[in-house]
Amino acid sequence: MGRLILMAEVGFWSGYAYPFLLIVGYILAIVVPLLVCVAFVTYFERKVWGLMQIRKGPNVVGPFGLLQPFADGLKMLMKETIIPSGANRTLFLMAPMLTFTLGMIGWAVIPFDEHLVLADINVGILYLFAVSSLGVYGIIVAGWASNSKYAFLGALRSAAQMVSYEVSIGFVLVTVLLCAGSLNLNEIVMAQENLWFFIPLAPMFIIYFISALAETNRTPFDLPEAEGELVAGYQVEYSSLAFTLFMLGEYANIVLMSGLCVILFLGGWLAPFDVEPFTWLPGVVWFLLKTAFVIFLFTWTKATFPRYRYDQLMRLGWKVFLPISLAWVVITAGALHLFGWIPE
Repeated sequence: MGRLILMAEVGFWSGYAYPFLLIVGYILAIVVPLLVCVAFVTYFERKVWGLMQIRKGPNVVGPFGLLQPFADGLKMLMKETIIPSGANRTLFLMAPMLTFTLGMIGWAVIPFDEHLVLADINVGILYLFAVSSLGVYGIIVAGWASNSKYAFLGALRSAAQMVSYEVSIGFVLVTVLLCAGSLNLNEIVMAQENLWFFIPLAPMFIIYFISALAETNRTPFDLPEAEGELVAGYQVEYSSLAFTLFMLGEYANIVLMSGLCVILFLGGWLAPFDVEPFTWLPGVVWFLLKTAFVIFLFTWTKATFPRYRYDQLMRLGWKVFLPISLAWVVITAGALHLFGWIPE
């Protein structure tokens, strides 16, 4: 009897408990560094903006101002959570949680190095496209549940904007998939061993980057939170932890779109040249350096460009990007077929 109990305990541990704890460990190994990364992305942004405006940026809290993001986060958490009297309480609090969660779960399929990935699934690119498409729900729910005309108008703008630019992002992904011959993110990176895709697909790289700005509601496409007309858009009634979750979700999405840009166009974890001393650095370091470069482009854009008008935003998405990306899909497919370059 005792032997049977022992066998059952061993079976439970090896079959259920150990794999569960292992998965939790993997998730924490991604989420915790990601949250720290998001904190330092805000610091990095403010430093870059400071230098571009000929000032110092954060330089008081901690050495070189490095602890400023944590001081800001702590200050935000100590504020009171105010829920408007006419708001739908459940949905009002659920919306920022949804936005934050979707910003995190996309990282499950991102490969940091060859086979260094939580879930190496064959349809990784479709998974990411689905996650980014769901992001709009958190914003719509926040706008509606706030019971404020400013919040609702901001949410409607955001929904229209994200849906419009997802179409062109979809066609950009199709051109990459035609060249790589796989939906698996590992295989897309390995297909760039000889030539990074941003060279033959340069127009698609530019369209992807600009669409990523619109998808993450960043300048010059930050119309959903236009201060001059909508106060703060869909975030107008939020404070304390709920506002912090929105902010973390937004920055996690920026880092995610930057990481995806690196995988699709900049060779992922591959070194720029397959010779020493470039090969001395591990793949993870190259991936992080390239992602930091794309985040810098996001920051540079915000410090440089004015906000678009709403009709200009829609015209760019539907009348410029959509025809160009559709034409490039046809051109890419034709070139691959004509020259016999179709991946096996």
